[in-house]
Amino acid sequence: MTSPDTPDALGTPDALGTPDAPTIDVHAHVLLPQVEEAVAGHPGLASARALDARRNGPEALAVSGSMVRDRIPLLTDVKARLAAMDASGVDIQLVSPSPSHYHYWADEDLARTVCDLANTGTAAHVAQAPDRLHGLGLVPLQHPDLAVNALDRALGLGLRGVEISSHAPGRELSDPAYAPFWALAETTGAVLFLHPFGCTLDERLNRWYLSNTVGQPTENAVALSHLIFSGVLDRHPGLKVIAAHGGGYLPTHIGRSDHAWRARPDARGCAAEPSSYLKRLYFDSLVHDPQVLRELIRVAGPDRVLLGSDFPFDMGTEDPVGALRAATDLPNPDFHAVRGGNAAALLRLF
Repeated sequence: MTSPDTPDALGTPDALGTPDAPTIDVHAHVLLPQVEEAVAGHPGLASARALDARRNGPEALAVSGSMVRDRIPLLTDVKARLAAMDASGVDIQLVSPSPSHYHYWADEDLARTVCDLANTGTAAHVAQAPDRLHGLGLVPLQHPDLAVNALDRALGLGLRGVEISSHAPGRELSDPAYAPFWALAETTGAVLFLHPFGCTLDERLNRWYLSNTVGQPTENAVALSHLIFSGVLDRHPGLKVIAAHGGGYLPTHIGRSDHAWRARPDARGCAAEPSSYLKRLYFDSLVHDPQVLRELIRVAGPDRVLLGSDFPFDMGTEDPVGALRAATDLPNPDFHAVRGGNAAALLRLF
């Protein structure tokens, strides 16, 4: 289970910034056909697909469809997953459902079914290699009253937490209706993986795959800003939120948020400057630019950035450790903390 840089023993908390920690990828996905079978034929699915088509455009949908089909073995077969992990030097993956499984359009009954299937399916997938795979489930963000029970059931299956999008229809993450969900996540220490699906800029991004390259960083930045400015992180300081894609545009443009907080009374929803909350959040390393990664580590802290690959999609990386190594001038302890030590501590793998 070890990478070239990783000895057999995990080591101690004092060794998180050393090669003793395993290499841990916190951004990896599983495809669950049983979820798609459950939603097939429901009226809301056609509307959701039409919206997805408007947002992405026909060319992007065609390319994405072929890309996903080519990667189905990596998304569904544990042996194929483990072989790919070995090839990239990854010891452990934190596996979350494909964001296409959110189906936030579903009514309460169908939403329960979707989440139950996603959670049991993910738990069964990672159980095939429990020393190397850990899982995250789903909750129905469109039904805040159901989210608490869904999180509780996911944790009861042995999952480490849940994956959530940047918003649900008609609801931002700042919505007070989510307070019980945040409270349970904080109390239990559940990991919340913030991974957007789709972008509300719609047709403005329907060419050149802007729906992803611009849309995903935008959605991350908006969602995190709602958590920060609304005071959610003040009321729940123990939340363990991992932001995919390095948190999008927010970490590198946080100075504008700080200025607004200082200059405008209507931007004072949080107790302290917005930049201070970056050190309460976690971020994956998937930013595709060594300079941006160095800046992310600087503003969030080397203890708050975790290795991420977006396995096995084309907007990810097949060599997450190499991408981290490309951010030159990182002190050796910081490199190894991001490579795996921080995730080992967050997931309590000691």
